[in-house]
Amino acid sequence: MSDLRKKTYETRSGVIHYWLHVINFDSVTLVFLPGLTADHRLFDRQIEYFKDKYNVLVWDAPAHAASWPFTFDFDLMDKAKWLDGIFNQEKITKPVIVGQSMGGYVGQAYAELYPEKLKGFVSIDSAPLQRKYVTAMEIWLLKRMEPVYFYYPWKLLLKSGTNGVAASDYGQNLMHKMMMVYDGDKKRYAQIAGHGFKILADAMEKDLPYKIKCPALLICGEQDHAGSCIRYNKMWHKSDNIPLEWIKNAGHNANTDQPEIVNRLINHLAKQVQ
Repeated sequence: MSDLRKKTYETRSGVIHYWLHVINFDSVTLVFLPGLTADHRLFDRQIEYFKDKYNVLVWDAPAHAASWPFTFDFDLMDKAKWLDGIFNQEKITKPVIVGQSMGGYVGQAYAELYPEKLKGFVSIDSAPLQRKYVTAMEIWLLKRMEPVYFYYPWKLLLKSGTNGVAASDYGQNLMHKMMMVYDGDKKRYAQIAGHGFKILADAMEKDLPYKIKCPALLICGEQDHAGSCIRYNKMWHKSDNIPLEWIKNAGHNANTDQPEIVNRLINHLAKQVQ
């Protein structure tokens, strides 16, 4: 990340920290949005590969890692609006959002609010935001996850949180490092996770179209066991006719398990936008 400049964006709820490398303001900017409880390091292998090819931007999502302290009074649409504020601040005109898991939901919220601004969208082990895909019980459960995380033993959380999201040693070790940011402060970790799932449920309940109107690609690890990601991606692909690529020997963080394959797919989509 040494080539990237660390920047900040002030919101009513706290300061967002992000990293940016610009080659040319008029060209494509790959915007990397990590999943829930992960931070900017999730995309190290992507940043390294793309920083000399495109503009790149990656953030620590609100309340995550460096983007702390932060008040938990925001929703998914606020995150999309703040992302747009960062684009305006940096004069980014051709954003291609690459969102992993929760980052993919932020990307869909952005597509809903700013359909003309979004030039490309890549979902990595995320799922559709449309209400039709989830049951009432799933939404009910999403709104009540904070105490589950808070009362779950931290050592078991660390084990399930690392082994459960990645198939590779690199991916598991990286997730372990990112989770250790919250070592000794499980309350904050539980708040981040619980609030994230709640605002996800709230966004689904809005029952908005969340249509992707730009070039798009769905990427999903064949060993993704987080929630119902595999089932959701099959349905999303079929319903919205978005291309879907399955990644062998990859879990929920497919971009850390098979970075070369994922980078090639992202590059292919970015070239369509240029």
